[in-house]
Amino acid sequence: MSRLSTGLFAAASVLAASTAALAAPQTPAAPPVSERITNPVAEFAGIDKITGRIITFDVYIDETVQFGALQVTPRVCYSRPDTEQPKTDSFVEVDEITLDRKIRRIFTGWMFAESPGLNAVEHAVYDVWLKGCKQKSDVPPPTAAKADPAEPKTNAAKPKAPAQEQPAETAPDATGDVAPGATGDDTTDVN
Repeated sequence: MSRLSTGLFAAASVLAASTAALAAPQTPAAPPVSERITNPVAEFAGIDKITGRIITFDVYIDETVQFGALQVTPRVCYSRPDTEQPKTDSFVEVDEITLDRKIRRIFTGWMFAESPGLNAVEHAVYDVWLKGCKQKSDVPPPTAAKADPAEPKTNAAKPKAPAQEQPAETAPDATGDVAPGATGDDTTDVN
């Protein structure tokens, strides 16, 4: 029996050692960390419940676009690389312009393109939800829409006076003749 007990003892010790090795806390392999992509444009869809029209519109980050009585302002818009499962989210603020022309915040939070019903804005007349994030848009960026400050402005700063208060000038028309009334003569009938 001593041989049998020695063999059992050896097998039990090997089993205990392997169990202890498996039970020891192991550092799990970290999943590959994917970088999220920061996008300059958020793409939204909105529905006007009165007309039934669904409209898709692009909004640049930190810019406000009005959709009906709602003002939509995305603060960030993240997406994942094309090689990974889609995960697109945006932090959005939505304000409502009330009938008395006051602005009231009705939504602040994250919208998820893959779950549009999760955090969509549901308004009495308008609904808005995130469709995706983009690097480019057909809509010109807000800086391109503004005038270039390097270019001189022509008559942009001078408000024009009403036509009644401007002095009459004598200007020839295309034929070289002076236009009627341009000489300062009053041609209106007083009767």
